[in-house]
Amino acid sequence: MKLISPQTVLALMTAAFAAAAGIGPVQASTPFDGSWTVQIITQRGACDPNSGFGVEIRDGIVSGSGGIPVSGRVARNGSVSVSVASGNRNANGSGRLSASSGGGTWRGVGSQGACSGRWSASRR
Repeated sequence: MKLISPQTVLALMTAAFAAAAGIGPVQASTPFDGSWTVQIITQRGACDPNSGFGVEIRDGIVSGSGGIPVSGRVARNGSVSVSVASGNRNANGSGRLSASSGGGTWRGVGSQGACSGRWSASRR
């Protein structure tokens, strides 16, 4: 019977834990990483006419700041897609970012039905 070295056991356990945790390859930072302020303007529907919130971009991954349930991705060319969901309200947006600003469109469902509009973003 062949014994397995402690180093091999440690390496196998580390690999198993990493796979279970969903740890993938490390992504490089993007030119869009940092804190952004997003303004939402409703053009159709009965959603809030104008609202704003903060988001963070790290390694091209968009997340809400201050508890805002935002998730999404920014490609290297600045193309962005995001989702926001809270209870029975949700929205999806897409557009493009430059080094310090950006914008696009969104569609969603609020407490009073379907809505759509545009969004703009600027670095904080």
